Amino acid sequence: MSAADTTTAKVPPTRQSPPPPAPVAPPRRKRTAGGTAVPWALLAPCLLILVLVLGYPLVRLVTLSFQEFGQSQLWGFKPAESVGFDNFGRVLGDDEFWAVVVRTIVFAGGSVVFTMVIGMLIALLLQRVSGWVKTLINIALVASWGMPIIVATTVFKWLFDSDYGVFNAVLSRLPGVDMIGHNWFASGPQGLAVIMLLVVWGAVPFVVITLSAGLTQVPAELEEAARLDGAGAWGVFRYVTLPILKPIIVMLTTLSVIWDMGVFPQVFVMRGGHPEAEFQLLTTYSYDRAFVVNDYAQGSAIALLTVLLLLGVVAVYMRQMLKIGEVE
Repeated sequence: MSAADTTTAKVPPTRQSPPPPAPVAPPRRKRTAGGTAVPWALLAPCLLILVLVLGYPLVRLVTLSFQEFGQSQLWGFKPAESVGFDNFGRVLGDDEFWAVVVRTIVFAGGSVVFTMVIGMLIALLLQRVSGWVKTLINIALVASWGMPIIVATTVFKWLFDSDYGVFNAVLSRLPGVDMIGHNWFASGPQGLAVIMLLVVWGAVPFVVITLSAGLTQVPAELEEAARLDGAGAWGVFRYVTLPILKPIIVMLTTLSVIWDMGVFPQVFVMRGGHPEAEFQLLTTYSYDRAFVVNDYAQGSAIALLTVLLLLGVVAVYMRQMLKIGEVE
């Protein structure tokens, strides 16, 4: 065989693989009329109850806030007349109203901060105690949570009584402290501090139970990795636990703000049904205008302004939840 034959030897053709098939887009699920109606059908009973329970009172509240409505209109001696925004003008131009607004915001803000901090500390503590201790604490939390507000308010009223209060007697046992006969409700700040303590005491169980459930979803691997990287207890909580619990914390904070700004029976019962001016919050102030002064229109205007203020809180909550959803 010559060199020419060697160089011109035929090489068998290689087998080429066929080109990959083009990706097929998944078929779009068509929405049928029945599929769209099912969620609304399931929500219909709840929506109907909300309309019946909240719809008419809210419409009536808005209507009264734009009318002149007192005892004469209530008994039918005079017809209710539309006065436009006069009620809102009188309310917004009253210095006492703005003092009540500031007092309510400070009261609600303090209650929310103490509730969230104490609730978080107790929830973290429950992760580090034995099973039977956790059971006892949960039983105590549920018992305090289930106690009726009127009963709890009466108990706190007795605890801080100036003559027979247990709290004054305990404080008086401290060296150099004499609290016998001290009246906690002689001044507004001290009295509201006692009421704030009552509100926090009743709100902490719900926060603890919710945060404890959220803490079970924190991966132990992430916490261990953070410790191996040199993070201390505060670092693990700040960079691992807190970001995972952020949606729950935002929800609890918003609910606490709404509940604490709507506090009524604690103040009303603690002050014997007649809260003084320095104890007035937006709820009691609206009640006082409507049923003590008998100006139902002005009371409705104050209540409507309170609702609008709370809607602002809900708007902030929805914005935060949407941001969290976009990050996830």
